[in-house]
Amino acid sequence: MTLALCLAVVLPAVGLAALWVRRGFLATTVHGTSMEPTLRPGDRLLVRRTRRVRAGQVVVFRYSAPSGSSATAHDEDPVSGRDGALLIKRAVAVPGERVPDEWEQPDVHHMAGTVVPPGSLVVLGDNRATSWDSRHYGPVSGDRLIGVAIRRLGGRGTSP
Repeated sequence: MTLALCLAVVLPAVGLAALWVRRGFLATTVHGTSMEPTLRPGDRLLVRRTRRVRAGQVVVFRYSAPSGSSATAHDEDPVSGRDGALLIKRAVAVPGERVPDEWEQPDVHHMAGTVVPPGSLVVLGDNRATSWDSRHYGPVSGDRLIGVAIRRLGGRGTSP
């Protein structure tokens, strides 16, 4: 096989594979401390683009400032002005699931015991003290979902 023929076969195959990977996966970096100790600032994550999520999985989604926010006056939105920023949280309840009753606290957006509506997720940061999550802005719309974290790239080297 000549070099030209090899290149004519190999280069398009590599290009198609790269396109498939780009459309199916995303690499992103953790910013902030809301997912500590599971994830730390600077950790890199490989995210599988999907709309299928199970409770307990770490998810990546685009933030959308809540309209008519129910956050109390002392809650200051740390993501303010960053509409569309990628956030990383843990899905704790998915459509059709009941939000756990143990969340009956004043800062839980009054969701404890309610059923998550179709097309939404309830998310929390693992570090509740520093996380801006569904306790503040309610369920996340599924159309904001990017995907599920499947692997840490670099850093401590374990899966999320």
